[in-house]
Amino acid sequence: MRKTALSEDILLSIEKPARYIGNEVNSVMKDKNKTDVRFAMCFPDVYEIGMSHLGIQILYSMFNTFDDVWCERVYSPWTDLHKIMKERNIPLFALESQDPIKDFDFLGITLQYEMCYTNILQILDLSHIPMHASDRNETHPIVIGGGPCAYNPEPLADFFDLFYIGEGETAYRSLIDLYKKCRAKGCGRSEFLHRASKINGIYVPSLYNVEYDEEGLISSFEPVSDDVPRIIHKEIEMNVSDTYYPLKPVVPFIKVTQDRVTLEIQRGCIRGCRFCQAGMLYRPVRERNVELLKDYAVEMLENTGHEEISLSSLSSSDYSHLEELVGFLVGYAEDKKLNISLPSLRIDAFSLDVMSKVQDIRKSSLTFAPEAGTQRLRNVINKGLTREDILNGASQAFLGGWTRVKLYFMLGLPTETEDDMRGIAELSNDIARLYYELIPKQERHGRVQIVSSSSFFVPKPFTPFQWASMNTKEQFLEKAHFVNDCMHEQLNSKSIKYNYHEADVSILEGVFARGDRKLCRVLEKAYDNGCLFDAWTETFREEPWIEAFEECNISMDFYTSRQRSFDEILPWDMIDAGVSRDFLKREWERAVREEVTPNCRKACSGCGALVYGGGVCYENKDQI
Repeated sequence: MRKTALSEDILLSIEKPARYIGNEVNSVMKDKNKTDVRFAMCFPDVYEIGMSHLGIQILYSMFNTFDDVWCERVYSPWTDLHKIMKERNIPLFALESQDPIKDFDFLGITLQYEMCYTNILQILDLSHIPMHASDRNETHPIVIGGGPCAYNPEPLADFFDLFYIGEGETAYRSLIDLYKKCRAKGCGRSEFLHRASKINGIYVPSLYNVEYDEEGLISSFEPVSDDVPRIIHKEIEMNVSDTYYPLKPVVPFIKVTQDRVTLEIQRGCIRGCRFCQAGMLYRPVRERNVELLKDYAVEMLENTGHEEISLSSLSSSDYSHLEELVGFLVGYAEDKKLNISLPSLRIDAFSLDVMSKVQDIRKSSLTFAPEAGTQRLRNVINKGLTREDILNGASQAFLGGWTRVKLYFMLGLPTETEDDMRGIAELSNDIARLYYELIPKQERHGRVQIVSSSSFFVPKPFTPFQWASMNTKEQFLEKAHFVNDCMHEQLNSKSIKYNYHEADVSILEGVFARGDRKLCRVLEKAYDNGCLFDAWTETFREEPWIEAFEECNISMDFYTSRQRSFDEILPWDMIDAGVSRDFLKREWERAVREEVTPNCRKACSGCGALVYGGGVCYENKDQI
């Protein structure tokens, strides 16, 4: 009989014990004595967040189709259990078998956002795995990092044996086969890592030497030997219609963030927003076959019992068969009384028509993401959205019955002026005014509700803004207060609510987004100071972070406020993400000139993704 790793008295004393017991519907149970490789798949955040991550579900499903591999899941224990495990010296365990993570062959950790980095150290600490890769021996798991933040792995270089760069469906089988071969031949850990570095998409940080000049800039980044690749090329699955997909996703016992079936309809985005890292990393756009998606939707709903399905994409409106797919789902949902969620839609006549079919207008709100308050700044960031587009969309929404609108903006964007900031308030007011102009008084149900939110701009690697300086915390807050004052000056201010993101968290995100190996010391010190679950407002504390930087004699401003030059060696320059440095430079120069670059279906901008031989780049082959 399966025994839980935590005793009954512990489970009864902590919040949400179902986070830790496993055995959920569709979880995979195998005989560990009949598999060759055990892989622990980790999302370094609380169960409810990790269980909502599609990437984990895809890899979990894929690994468990391999007869020789048993993949299990592990998430960050919440603070209450963390304390107990430290006090009682209980090793972190996998959900399926409840076995200690330290006994596995691999520990794969998803790097989804920078503010989960101290949780990675928590995972290693509670697993009784040496924090530093250099201190591990043959008895310890191979620790792998993957996901979007792996595109700048350097702030975590000391803690990982290797990083997987790119999409996980393609090279993991080769890596596992190499591991089995090395183990059979009695090769040591270092020999396996050396051989692994030659697999496309695999980066082994211990096999590269980094040197710095007197100003703290990288002066050289070199492999330790000639047979170690100088450039790591991202892995990409070009045939997304014929690859692994979790048709039996694990169904949690408790409510999680995304408590629904997730149907990924395409990868990538044609839009080319200059601040958006995902839009650059996942090029080119690759669509899934619509008939396949219909089959997937039905099968996944039947296998889970979920009552909602969400269409996942960076820009769902750009999926060329969206109308057909939604029509099918609406017909299916009517019989089954299911809900359909359509995030990432552009607000136009078609999208509003689609949403009116799948949403209860009286209960739902519409989301617009103008990102900037003026057309000038929207051109700078290449948003591809005009003021007319926004107001037309709002007008159609109000006429269609919606009365609540959410608006998302960013503060601190390159070239931003006071007029751009004031434009956030003015655009919010103009949208509110539209409602009162369009909807007769007798047909209104109270005031229109406009919720305008500002996040703070964080420059990210592999975007045209990767060289840009970032505002300080004080500048961010000053700008947010300025916008707030402008909101109160508007005629329709009572219909507008304004809020903004935490500036201190944004600064830390900016530090680690473009950081180098020197930050490993800061991370370790911050964890020692008690930093954990930094993405959570209720647990984030700025003071221990400031102390960690001071103790390590490292300046946060060096990583945030400084403008990079085009010839500077960046910490992620050893990675080929599919978009060329020349393209990113051209886009930065076009941004400064306030020039818009057309989307990928209108014209090819020569980003470099053409080399992959498929996707949107080849939709009109005759024009290439």
